Amino acid sequence: MNRVFITGTGAISAHGAGKSALWNAAREGTSGAMPIEFERGMNAVRIAGRYNDYDPLAHFSAEEVSRLDRFSQFAIIAAFEAMDEAGIDRTEPLGPRTAVIVGTGIGGSTSFEDGCYDFFARDKRRVNPLTVPRVMANAAACQIGMRTGATGPSFAVSSACSSANQAIGVAALMVKSGAVDRAITGGSETMITSAVVRAWESMRVLTPNANRPFSRGRNGMLLGEGAGIIILENEASMTARGATPQAELLGYGTTSDAADLLRPDAASAARAMKMAIAEAGIDPDNIDYVNAHGTGTVLNDITETEALGQVFGERSSTLPVSSTKPIHGHCLGASPALELIIALHAMRESWLPPTINWLEADPKCPLDVVANAGRAAEIRFAMSNSFAFGGINAVVVIGPPG
Repeated sequence: MNRVFITGTGAISAHGAGKSALWNAAREGTSGAMPIEFERGMNAVRIAGRYNDYDPLAHFSAEEVSRLDRFSQFAIIAAFEAMDEAGIDRTEPLGPRTAVIVGTGIGGSTSFEDGCYDFFARDKRRVNPLTVPRVMANAAACQIGMRTGATGPSFAVSSACSSANQAIGVAALMVKSGAVDRAITGGSETMITSAVVRAWESMRVLTPNANRPFSRGRNGMLLGEGAGIIILENEASMTARGATPQAELLGYGTTSDAADLLRPDAASAARAMKMAIAEAGIDPDNIDYVNAHGTGTVLNDITETEALGQVFGERSSTLPVSSTKPIHGHCLGASPALELIIALHAMRESWLPPTINWLEADPKCPLDVVANAGRAAEIRFAMSNSFAFGGINAVVVIGPPG
């Protein structure tokens, strides 16, 4: 079985294009929450982690923009950054030994909403013929493949908020088994539209003011948008190019609650964490930092705390566990990739990113949440949690490349 290395990462988020913008915000505890306005619809919640200053024509031609939904655009931008950092020549086709696996919860929601509005509200009977290829969940993976000449396995993973971690986990298994030498993987999501936000509003899970994971007084999650892409490679592929590994992807665990569609199960989440740690070949005591799912909803935070207790025992109260969702927003299928990139930077720079907006301790969440201010700490092994609607849990463990 091959070892699996991370050789490049790329991101785009509410803080702008580039993983540096994402990490700097996470390191300093800068919130990406900002006021949002919609051209149509009446929304009560008017804050989100949206990249308001994004200009597609700064990255793509007008013809390309006509063919690409916003979520595909984000994925391509992040993928090119990751490839450049990995030292992969973007002028040479990557061929059949490269996979492209990109997670998304919704896919092209912007194009879908625009098309529905034109058809039903504006009585436009001619539907944009590019609607289907823009909307389909595998559009981002296909577009990256076409632009890089990657002719290996290509598909989307759509498992709500665990999508990117499952995509990364499956890609890692393919590299590990020798099915491919390299994978371009991660997630992308751009669903800050009036209809989508209204749907989340109706569930009464969105905060109207500030996202406060694990804090007493928390009142809901903050929606966000973005993309995170990671290059995974086996040792031979990496060495042949003289690439420098950033980290080793050591473990992946995924489980299904097979129970309630919305209510999470602590035992099943704990089992996913235990699987990832076991595959990494380490003990739970070796984990130095956990980037939590940490949505800021009352039930999810309590359940994740219980799951952490089942895995780490008494140590769960002193193990650094932070949620970065108040910084980049809950980007659904893309969140796991953004959070893994943050965990990687935290490990490399020996810095724990904070859980911002924290007010005071919740007795039901007895954790060291790195409240409000980051701090220095040696991080040898880091874990990133993602727990999705449908009871789908996906956890990744990374460690030093040596």
